Parts: sequence; C-alpha cells; structure tokens
Amino acid sequence: MNASSGLQWTMRILSALVLLVVGGIHLFLVFDGVGGLLGVMFVLNAIAAVVLTIGMLALRGRLVQICVVLSLLFVIATLAALLLALTVGLPFNIHETWTFTLVPQTVIIESVGIVILAIATAVLVRTPKRVAVA
Repeated sequence: MNASSGLQWTMRILSALVLLVVGGIHLFLVFDGVGGLLGVMFVLNAIAAVVLTIGMLALRGRLVQICVVLSLLFVIATLAALLLALTVGLPFNIHETWTFTLVPQTVIIESVGIVILAIATAVLVRTPKRVAVA
C-alpha cells in the first residue's frame, strides 16, 4: 500500500464515520419521539446514510468516486434542510428551534462532515497525472 492509497482509505473511513453519525442522529431522533412526516424523512435519511456508508467502504474505482460525490451532496442537503427549518421553515409546516434535541450538535457535526467529505472528494476524484514516455 502506497501513501496515496493509504490517504484514500483514511478519507473513505472518515467519510463512512461521518455518514454513520449523520444517519445515527436522525434515527435517534425518531426513537426519541419525532414522528409523522418528519419521522419518515428521518428514517429515510438514516437508510440513505447506511447505503452510502456501505458504498464508501465496499465500492472501488469510478463507483467509489460517484459515491463520495453523492455523499457530499447528501450531507450538504441534510444541513441545508435543517438550516431552512431553523429559519424560514419547510413545506408541511415543518419548523425547528435551536433548543430542540441535538440541533446545535447536528449543525456542527454536519458542517465538519461537509469539510471531511469535500476533502475526500478531492482525494478520491482527482485524476492521476500521467507520465509521458519519450
């Protein structure tokens, strides 16, 4: 295993951990009493996080590149939905407050997760330089 491969695996593992934590927070909130449409969306979020985690660790080549980009977009969308719920609200009268369970922690975790996944995307998607043979 060379240094580049080690860095790639490190970023894949960190990305998988971020995805598990994001999904775990949403699943915890469902078990903590969030129900209705929001509860269903939280369960779907947790399922998507698990699927992306498996992809991050099991896929190779171009498929892992697609997975890391989708994972980055997933966490960005998750954080954007929370921020919208905190400010202007979401459809179906979904509003959130800073004092609700895990909201401040979720904003921090998802923000850090976006940074980690952005770095992972740069590491995994970059194209290797080709050496010209003369």
